[in-house]
Amino acid sequence: MRAAGIEFRVFGPVRMCVAGADVALGPVKQLCLMTSLVLEPGTVVPLGVLIDRVWGPALPSDATGALATYASRLRRLIAAACAEHSDAVVIHHLAGGYRLDCDPEAIDLHRARRLVRLGRQADSDELALAYLSQALDLTADLPLSGLTGSWATHVRDQLVRERLDIALERFDIELRLGRCTEIVPELLDLAAQHPLAEHVLSALMRALCAAGRPAEALDHYAQLRGRLAEELGCEPAPQLQDLFRGILRQAPELFATTTVEAAQALVPAVASPRGAWPVPAQLPIDARGFAGRHRELEQLTQLAESAAGPGLVAITGMAGIGKSALAVHWAHRIPDRFPDGQLYVNLRGFDPAGRPVEPAAAVRGFLDALGLQPGRVPADAEAQYALYRSLLAGRRMLVLLDNASDAEQVRPLLPGAGGAMVLITSRNRLTPLVATEGAHPLSLDLLSTEDSRKLLAARLGAARVAAEPDAVDTIIGDCARLPLALAIAAARAAQSDGLPLAALAADIHDTGRRLDTLDGGDPASQVRAVLSWSYATLSPPAARLFRLLGHHPGPDISAAATSSLAGCPPGQAVPLLIELTRASLIAEHTPGRFLWHDLLRAYATELAAQDPEPERRAALIRLLDHYTHTADTAARLLYPQRSAPSIAQPQSGISPEGLADPGQALTWFTAEHAVLMAAVDHAVANGFDFHVWQLAWALDDFLDRRGHWHDKVAVQQAAVAAAGRLADPSAQARAHRLLAVSHTRLGRFDDADAHLQHALDLTTQTGDLTGQAATHHHHAMLRDRQGRYSEGLDHARQALELYSAAGSQRGQALGLNAVGWAHARLGDHQQALIDCKQALALHEALGEHYGQASTWDSLGYAYDHLGQHSEAVTCYDHALELYVSLGHRHGEADTLSRLGDSHYSAGNPRGAQTAWQQALTVFDELEHPNADQLRTKLATLDRPPNAHLR
Repeated sequence: MRAAGIEFRVFGPVRMCVAGADVALGPVKQLCLMTSLVLEPGTVVPLGVLIDRVWGPALPSDATGALATYASRLRRLIAAACAEHSDAVVIHHLAGGYRLDCDPEAIDLHRARRLVRLGRQADSDELALAYLSQALDLTADLPLSGLTGSWATHVRDQLVRERLDIALERFDIELRLGRCTEIVPELLDLAAQHPLAEHVLSALMRALCAAGRPAEALDHYAQLRGRLAEELGCEPAPQLQDLFRGILRQAPELFATTTVEAAQALVPAVASPRGAWPVPAQLPIDARGFAGRHRELEQLTQLAESAAGPGLVAITGMAGIGKSALAVHWAHRIPDRFPDGQLYVNLRGFDPAGRPVEPAAAVRGFLDALGLQPGRVPADAEAQYALYRSLLAGRRMLVLLDNASDAEQVRPLLPGAGGAMVLITSRNRLTPLVATEGAHPLSLDLLSTEDSRKLLAARLGAARVAAEPDAVDTIIGDCARLPLALAIAAARAAQSDGLPLAALAADIHDTGRRLDTLDGGDPASQVRAVLSWSYATLSPPAARLFRLLGHHPGPDISAAATSSLAGCPPGQAVPLLIELTRASLIAEHTPGRFLWHDLLRAYATELAAQDPEPERRAALIRLLDHYTHTADTAARLLYPQRSAPSIAQPQSGISPEGLADPGQALTWFTAEHAVLMAAVDHAVANGFDFHVWQLAWALDDFLDRRGHWHDKVAVQQAAVAAAGRLADPSAQARAHRLLAVSHTRLGRFDDADAHLQHALDLTTQTGDLTGQAATHHHHAMLRDRQGRYSEGLDHARQALELYSAAGSQRGQALGLNAVGWAHARLGDHQQALIDCKQALALHEALGEHYGQASTWDSLGYAYDHLGQHSEAVTCYDHALELYVSLGHRHGEADTLSRLGDSHYSAGNPRGAQTAWQQALTVFDELEHPNADQLRTKLATLDRPPNAHLR
């Protein structure tokens, strides 16, 4: 129990109350110090953190002294006010900082959090409602009122968001209890205060529906959708769209105001973000034999429940000190604290073989993990960051940003709202994040001797370690108490189970003496002695493979790619990988995929530099050949109808992966995406221009399908430059065309136009008629996207002429269909029928099923707009039959969508609904942006026929 009558309040003006009377805590900066301590009772708040919070960048000449003065004054004020309870509230000055000792129940924030925990554990809705209502009453005023500065603003915003989450929990309970009418006014106020908060709007829409006001719910949805489109360039989240559609179809559970059961069934279905969104689980596997770091683990746990919300932690220290291991180990210990999932990215800030990951690339990976369809991702990077922050708002998630180079690399990846905890690991101290964003610094030192002993015991067994204490001490000393070095030494000892530790200790010690001239006394550099000792124990083939891995540019490598790198059969490569894994020189982080620490990569690169240059170059060519030929196979499996350039024969010793079907191809592309992007960069850096444009071609359709359009731009830009250096105008023109498609996808029509013009110039200079035709064909598609149908027709006609001049019957058929489509878009549907029927005859003569399907679809579009709906339906049915037989899901969905249009125009809304719903199912499976257009059409079924065509 807390001392009677003593209370601290952070909601409203920060103040201390004794027996109901306020106690003045002094000027603003002194009050800021007190607030910092009150928010974290029982925790030592470091001096540097307190100084940043109190003064920000405008430091006095003696900030430490001024802080001590404020603390002394506060002690006197508290002592005078709490004379009868002198030990109830105490400010301690400890090494490195200050700590406030008081009962957390004396602080309104902590009292409210306890009530929330009780509410979540309650066994009845009524009891939970009572607890949550008390918590909301305690926190009704604006927190930290009167305090200024970036830190106070940051804490205030997080506490406001935390209270909002509690309020929404209470509203969910009220709705389950059928009290919809009572909560609508409060929800309207909240929606006005938080106009982009989709979880607030979800609660409001459900309450309005249950209260019999669905039209208002739909109106609020429309307003939010407009704001999201204007400010973020995206659509509402899927669960909100589901709710919108449920209201349109008058789902009974949304309108049930009298039964608790109906509302309880509704809440998990449409209200809970955790029920509607994927729960990412991206953490690497936990470190084996983790030991020590008890203080740091406890600090992280305390920070996860800190007063200002989970917030930001910067874990820093030298290479090999165990930053990533600590973060991953702690994250695996507390999964229940973050029920909405964990996001992880290795930012590769210090990777000697690759460049750091760009924040824009990292955020696109996070958006994908959060279930966002590619078509919803804005083209602009700033809009992507804003969307990411919006998706994380209010979610209890862990974000682990591993191996950051500096503050600028991670700033765009920081959530903007409470609920998420962010762990950042870096060799740099990240002082700007501590000063500006309020990150909590957690600096790691070398392990203590005792913790080093525990680490060895965890990996070798306590009995073996206890049996040879002197040898263990020698190993610990020669490993400089560095976790990475100790882990490698333990791996070597584990492989030599019958060898005394004393013999192993002597080997390490002798190796260390040989490298003394290189170590320079730096504890971290002593890891080279352990690495050299461990490397010396490898068989010659395994040692060679370890050196070769220094050439690999990606974050990890598959067993198949390893065999190509080594130039040996897969059956020989796997035992070598096992040998390296047992030596802890690499780790199998997922089945069949291996990675290694930056220090180990740097050491391998250092060793590889001693190999003959021709051998190193041959290994790199084998690696690039492996990725190029496997990617080429995968691309042909995924897109067999695509015209493909010939790929050069691989070097001997290459083992491309055996992919048998489109599913395996897509799985391979997904797993190797980051590696392939790094391979393109590596090929550029080392002058392998043939591999650059060939990899870019093979990657193109995968990147396009998955919505990785920024990556597509990057690889095709590299391909354009590489083909230019090779003086290969055909490859250069092809890359320009594919780059134009990328820009078209991103809405950069001027850039697309420029690249198509480059492609046209190149193909004209070389007399490549087919290339010219393909470029005009792309130009026609671009103009169609721009709504410039007359120009599109001109380009389609030129494509047809050039295909004919080149003698390409398939090209002529494609060109005729493009001309017919352009005529249809211009309203000349009779001419469209003439052109498309000619195209169809050619495709049938060639046995070109894909071309037939596409042309039947064009014919259906023309007939539909002529009002001949029966003929249109027949054409669409032919197209569907062909698309289904080909397994071409995108074409199937497109045709189903237009079939629905035809049924709708013919006054058959039921047929339209069936076709549109089938198309929507396929588009959702493909994560295609057209799914949103289908949802809009389904929502307009009560409008007059032809409204969708206007």
